[in-house]
Amino acid sequence: MDAAKSVTPGAVSHILANPSPGNAAEVPELVVQVVDLKSIGSRFSFMASDGKDKIKAMLPTQFAAEVHSGNLQNLGLIRILDYTCNAVRNNDKALIITKCEVASQALDAEIKSEVMMEEEPAIVLKPKDEGVVVSNPANAPLTVLRPKQEVKSASQIVSEQRGNAAPAARLAMSRRVHPLISLNPYQGNWVIKVRVTSKGNLRSYKNARGEGCVFNVELTDEDGTQIQATMFNEAAKKFYPVFELGKVYYVSKGSLRIANKQFKTVQNDYEMTLNENAVVEEAEGETFIPQVQYNFVKIDQLGSYVNGRELVDIVGVVQSVSPTLSVRRKIDNETIPKRDIVVADDSGKTVSVSLWNDLATTTGQELLDMVDSSPIIAIKSLRVSDFQGVSLSTVGKSTLVVNPDLPEAQNLKSWYDSEGKGTSMAPIGADMGAARAGGLRSMYSDRVFLSHITSDPNMGQDKPVFFSLNAIISHIKPDQNMWYRACKTCNKKVTEAVGGGYWCEGGNKDDAECSLRYIMAIKVSDPTGEAWVSVFNEHAEKIIGCSADELDRIRKEEGDDSYILKLKEATWIPHLFRVSVAQHEYMNERRQRITVRTEAPVDYAAESKYLLEEIAKLTAC
Repeated sequence: MDAAKSVTPGAVSHILANPSPGNAAEVPELVVQVVDLKSIGSRFSFMASDGKDKIKAMLPTQFAAEVHSGNLQNLGLIRILDYTCNAVRNNDKALIITKCEVASQALDAEIKSEVMMEEEPAIVLKPKDEGVVVSNPANAPLTVLRPKQEVKSASQIVSEQRGNAAPAARLAMSRRVHPLISLNPYQGNWVIKVRVTSKGNLRSYKNARGEGCVFNVELTDEDGTQIQATMFNEAAKKFYPVFELGKVYYVSKGSLRIANKQFKTVQNDYEMTLNENAVVEEAEGETFIPQVQYNFVKIDQLGSYVNGRELVDIVGVVQSVSPTLSVRRKIDNETIPKRDIVVADDSGKTVSVSLWNDLATTTGQELLDMVDSSPIIAIKSLRVSDFQGVSLSTVGKSTLVVNPDLPEAQNLKSWYDSEGKGTSMAPIGADMGAARAGGLRSMYSDRVFLSHITSDPNMGQDKPVFFSLNAIISHIKPDQNMWYRACKTCNKKVTEAVGGGYWCEGGNKDDAECSLRYIMAIKVSDPTGEAWVSVFNEHAEKIIGCSADELDRIRKEEGDDSYILKLKEATWIPHLFRVSVAQHEYMNERRQRITVRTEAPVDYAAESKYLLEEIAKLTAC
């Protein structure tokens, strides 16, 4: 067989004898064949064969693309560049491959050693016999039968190797450093080497079981894999002063469980808990810089993350950069710097990102100086809010890299230089009217009736959900608080100042005048029911047909009759709405809140086309 299409003899035995090499440089040439390739969620498992022995193995997550593209298929060969070997049930072993490459496309058949390929009849051998001579019929040559080689399981091989090893060697085998990607809740002893990339505050809590304290850290290994570790009560008090941001530690004797999606802050299926018996030792002299792992979200897909706990990563082209502003924080009255930037990507949308503290003053100034060259930026860990429709904001652990060396950044740069620069791009929170070229989310996606929302009072409990509606405004209460007084500069709420004028807390200044901005509730109806929805200034102006200042003037100068008539003129008109559905607490009671995010008049040609498509779907069933 061609050497380039052959496995490494004894590869499985070597892996079991060296279950976790110190680094990739210590891994020799290990080529195995992929047998019985299977999909398990987003990853792939297989049996790694060296022609004689086999071991159950798992491909790294990022290697799934090679399988989907057909570059790696069943019976193909891979070269293992780095790995770890874990104990699983029944004392067996599983090979977790962390780095590998395709060595050969699929072969015609499974590779087997010459001994395994021999046709051997069943015989009984005496101890120490080298073979058995079997008498054949007359004039036939004698046949010598060799003992059949026993194919050992992974657990048998590793048990023999450990049993023959010296005590010190056995200890080295058991205390190896595991990559985070290889950990699971079923493992016993493990040791990880990680850097503290985020450290939370020591917080107190009180619940039905009593009082306590808790804090968590985010740990990152040298491959860039992250996990969140949480400590409660005595463990929190013990390890809070031990963990320091940026330092490297060996951690062991912790436990893992499935991560709670509502509270997890890193991309990992598991979360770690450390009790007071856990072992945390500083790895003095270690200075590895973890590779940053991104999970980019397209700008036009940010809507589903609004007001959720999950943080997002984006890569985009910088369109504009504002000067630095000073914002006074309510909790401690401290002034902190803020800078807004607008970024775009190849989804054809833009979004505003608020940079805070050092990111606003240092990196923000760097972006301001080079904004004319349209730099590419990658930002990790952004919070998504519904301010101005959809906007992003940095948090304490956010990182921003300018012109990163990433495939996504290079692809975005090529797109922007070739066509994006001349494309008209709208903010994600702006009008999403009829469907446009490029497949943008429209008023005709996720279309539902009102009953779909009102029939489920728990809808939006975990995070806001978004729908499109075709509904008629059936009532606007004239005696509600229709607007609020706002600063003419920042649109924040103002209060009457002592001695006259208006005080803006956001801008920390007095103004002689203010403006009025709508914040109102309207009742909408469709064939299935009705519901109250909240509407804010931009969309309320389109519905009412005038600004809040103008409506206030009508009420004061022309009287209540003219004011009420103006509101009635806005009713019984059909609209297309894009709404969010979320839960909020009012008077210690959780209620459903429906908020208008986008409003547009009905385009009857587009609406007719949509209805014909829906009818076609029904008749095709």
